[in-house]
Amino acid sequence: MIKASDETLSAEHLQRIPAELPPELTGPACWGAPDWVDPSAWVEHLSTREIDSIEAAARAWGKRDLLDLRAETFPLPECAERLRAARQHLLEGRGFVLWRGLPVERWGRELSAVAFYGLGAHLGPSRPQNAQGQLLGEVRDLGLRSSDPNVRIYQTAERQSFHTDSCDVVGLLCLQQARQGGESALVSSQTLWNAIRRRRPDLAMALLEPLATDRRGEVAPGELPFFMIPVFNWFEGRMSAIYHRPYIESAQRFAEAPRLSAPQIEALDLLDALANDPDIHFLMRLAPGDIQWVHNHTIFHDRMAFEDWPEPERRRHLLRLWLAPLDARALPPVFAQRYGSVEPGRRGGVMAGERASGVQPPASCLSS
Repeated sequence: MIKASDETLSAEHLQRIPAELPPELTGPACWGAPDWVDPSAWVEHLSTREIDSIEAAARAWGKRDLLDLRAETFPLPECAERLRAARQHLLEGRGFVLWRGLPVERWGRELSAVAFYGLGAHLGPSRPQNAQGQLLGEVRDLGLRSSDPNVRIYQTAERQSFHTDSCDVVGLLCLQQARQGGESALVSSQTLWNAIRRRRPDLAMALLEPLATDRRGEVAPGELPFFMIPVFNWFEGRMSAIYHRPYIESAQRFAEAPRLSAPQIEALDLLDALANDPDIHFLMRLAPGDIQWVHNHTIFHDRMAFEDWPEPERRRHLLRLWLAPLDARALPPVFAQRYGSVEPGRRGGVMAGERASGVQPPASCLSS
């Protein structure tokens, strides 16, 4: 077992549990599935003028290294109001945004990748998504299985389960859909907190206790192979969540990881049951040209299992960004274990290994 005196476990690893149960949460981030029955309440269609502006900026950027791309070097004047509203929805509102209409088939994958990266730059700096330092990630089935403890589930066709990514905001651009399945599911972690607090305040308290979550092999020198952060974190008047149940369970393979207690397991089971309640979560199917942005601190997201096309060129393919908005909320010091820092604009991502020297889209993204 890990001891508090171990150098690798400082006070921030052993975050103090609040003496009193944090309050019930209120505000636009607390929602349920019935709030989004009408797609017009949340689907935003990009205008022709906005799309032309994005295309012009992407073509002007050309084949330059995306590592040099910043909001100021990728001007999008026609999208200013859309971007301002997105930041508000993500950081202070419902916690998710869906933009529809990018002509990815006409643009091809290279131009689409540049456009997506440029749009993301207006929401926040990009963060590395794996040990290789990749800033523009691909989400597709690589024929792997999550039973391998070093495989990340987005590399498979399996259902992911409700979880958060290791960043403030995650963005997905759909290039191609699966033949069947692959729907995206969203649930408000703020609503989940309220539901557990009402039903079982004792289990709500258990979810404020640090527990081990597997890093799945992406471990920087001197790091433990897992991090110790509570599912729910009450800090400066806000509740921020971080969660991935399969990775919590796989962390138990490490002898030095604290064992899950019976109350913690019961609390996690209740959390999963509520997240899977169709009255609380809702589904969306991303179409080619859709961009989904999600605020990880207030939203859990999931991806349903899917059956892909037999032809390689038709298979499900999305691009992904992990972003660190400069005006993001304050996070407790314990998040530095996973985020590297808690400084807005410089936090999040996978900090293992050497960062790539550039972020040109991977070759598999570039063929049209």
